[in-house]
Amino acid sequence: MSTSTVTAREAAEVAAANASGRQPIVFVHGLWLLQDSWDGWKAYVEERGYAAVAVDWPGDEPTYDAAHAHPDTLAGTSVPDVADHVEEVIEGLDRKPVVIGHSFGGLLAQIIAGRGLAAGTVAIDPAPSQGVLPLPFSALKASFPVLGNPLNRGRTVTLSFEEFRYGFANAVSEQEARELYRTFHTPAPGRPLFQAATANLNPWAKTKAAKTNADRGPLLVITGEKDHIVPFALANAAYKKQRRNQHHPTEIVEIPGVGHSLVIDSHWREVADASLAFLGRSGLGA
Repeated sequence: MSTSTVTAREAAEVAAANASGRQPIVFVHGLWLLQDSWDGWKAYVEERGYAAVAVDWPGDEPTYDAAHAHPDTLAGTSVPDVADHVEEVIEGLDRKPVVIGHSFGGLLAQIIAGRGLAAGTVAIDPAPSQGVLPLPFSALKASFPVLGNPLNRGRTVTLSFEEFRYGFANAVSEQEARELYRTFHTPAPGRPLFQAATANLNPWAKTKAAKTNADRGPLLVITGEKDHIVPFALANAAYKKQRRNQHHPTEIVEIPGVGHSLVIDSHWREVADASLAFLGRSGLGA
C-alpha cells in the first residue's frame, strides 16, 4: 500500500473546503515558488465565496527560510510526481474543483484537466506541454540557467537575482523585483525543465496533457504581454492545442504590461479578476 503524499496542511485545507460546501479552487505553483505564493489569491477568492486549497510539490519545504536552508529536497522531482500528488489532494475533495496553476503549475493544471479531475481550469503563463512547438529566444535564455548544465536534471537550481529579474520580474521596477526575489524565490528542481525541453522528441513524454477529453471542462489560458519565460507564442500555442476540445469552451486572455511574476507582483489582482470572470462565464461562479 502506497504512502499518502498529502501533507497535514493540505489535508486541513481540503477538510475546510469540504466543510464549507463551497466551490473549491485548487492552486498549483510553478518552479521557484512555494504554495504560499498563492496566499493573496486564497484570501481574495474566499472573500468571493470560493474555498481555497493550495498544493505543495512533493518535497516542498513549508517556508522560504526552510527551502533555502534545505535546498536539495526537490532534487529529481518530476512532472508526473507533482501531477499524481495534485490528483491525490483532489481526491479528498467532495466537489470537483477549479484548478488554477502558474507556469509549470499551469502545465500541471492542464494535465489534471486532461485526467477529468477539474470542473474548470485556468493555466497562467503555462509551461509547454507535449506538442507545443515554438521555442522563442527569450524562453531559451530564461531556461538556460537550468538547461545549460545537463547535471541539473538531478539537482535543484537557485537563480541569481539577475536571472530572476530576466525570467520572472522583467516587467516590474528593480525595487519590486528585489522584494519579490527576497520573499518568494526558492530553489527548484531542474528535471521538469528537461522534461519539457525534450517532450516533442519523445512520444511517451511526461508533459503530455490530454486536450480533447469530453470531461476536460472549460479552460482559460492567461498570458502576460511581457513574459520572457512563457511568451505569447508559447501560451497561444497551448491555447490552440486546447481549442481542439469540442466539448468545452477554451479561451485566451492577454494581460498587458506584465511578465512571469504576474501572480505574485503588484498586478496579481488583475490576473485574479480575469480568472474569476472566466469562471463566472463558465457557470463556475461561487
